[in-house]
Amino acid sequence: MIISDFGESASTLGFLGAAIAIPSIIVNLFGGVIADRMDRRLIMITTSGVNAALMTVLALIVTTGIAEIWHLMVIAAVQGFFFGLDGPVKASFFPLLVSRKNMMSAVALSSVTWHISRIISPSLGGLAIRYMGTESVFFAGALGWITMLFVIISLRVPYKKSEVQRNVLQDLTDGVKFIARSRFFTVLILISFAKMFFGMQYLLLMPLFAVRHGLEADGLGVIFVVLSAGAISGTMLVPSLQRSNHAGKFMIGGAFVFTFFVTGFAFAPNYGAALLMIYCAGVMHSVFLVISMTAIQMRLPSNFRGRVMGIYTISFALMPLGGLMGGNIAEIYDERWALTISAVILAVIMIVTLTTQREIRTLRGDQLQAPVDEKSA
Repeated sequence: MIISDFGESASTLGFLGAAIAIPSIIVNLFGGVIADRMDRRLIMITTSGVNAALMTVLALIVTTGIAEIWHLMVIAAVQGFFFGLDGPVKASFFPLLVSRKNMMSAVALSSVTWHISRIISPSLGGLAIRYMGTESVFFAGALGWITMLFVIISLRVPYKKSEVQRNVLQDLTDGVKFIARSRFFTVLILISFAKMFFGMQYLLLMPLFAVRHGLEADGLGVIFVVLSAGAISGTMLVPSLQRSNHAGKFMIGGAFVFTFFVTGFAFAPNYGAALLMIYCAGVMHSVFLVISMTAIQMRLPSNFRGRVMGIYTISFALMPLGGLMGGNIAEIYDERWALTISAVILAVIMIVTLTTQREIRTLRGDQLQAPVDEKSA
């Protein structure tokens, strides 16, 4: 909404997303190597502290009225840098806290807590923006990062320093080779990239749909609340698939059906229909996300976990970069066609995956608990 306050266009939303995504993608690659070499807890303490400081700076410049677009771009780029470091470290850290048999439940619980925060934050944020100003949301964000900082400090996980210290580029190359040797990891990571790049553009373009339906900040908050409620519903369904012989089909099918709901949201004739479509999209998104992430986490050997997850978490950095594509299409046509074009591309990718990738298609729930030895991958 702050971009709307500046009277900027859809393409500006896209460039803001790119400012976050580009440094995040670059650092993600090396963040995975760092995660395999250094104390992950110490890295998360550092990134949480930096993000708290950045949110405080943003809140202060908005409060004083000196904020300009370039300020947002610079802060977004710095955040992207540290998100790129934080993502693979967290993704490779939390499996150390749970047993393998509980991994799917842990991934589902992590998704639920994330989406619950997305229910609380937009609803309170919309009200805060309306009655206390945009800066109040950034102050709250800073407080959230500070809370995260203290939580991480309280964790006590044994750290064993790597005995072999090789060249960073060699470690990164080994991680890429490990993925390349396994068709399973290669395909799963690539379709995750596609899902996040083409499928999640609506998150960045959501303010434009709020304007289309005549909504203010609180109305936009309701959309995000309903989206998160759908995602939680989907997450609660996924653990039952641990006993299913069709987990792979559910995963690909979830992403495929998701494209129809996103298109339905784009062309919803009214606010109520838009909420229904976005709820269903949230359900399907969680089905894909939880199954795919569990499949990767469960089949990774610990000595490659940081590097592989560093490459996998690039998928999340692709969300704002996909917004750059969506923002420019919206500038030429409108935001509805931006989502529709991307949804069609994603649907085709999922059809091709379903018909050509047998190992993904036939993935069973019990296979999500079978770790893969790095030598045989």
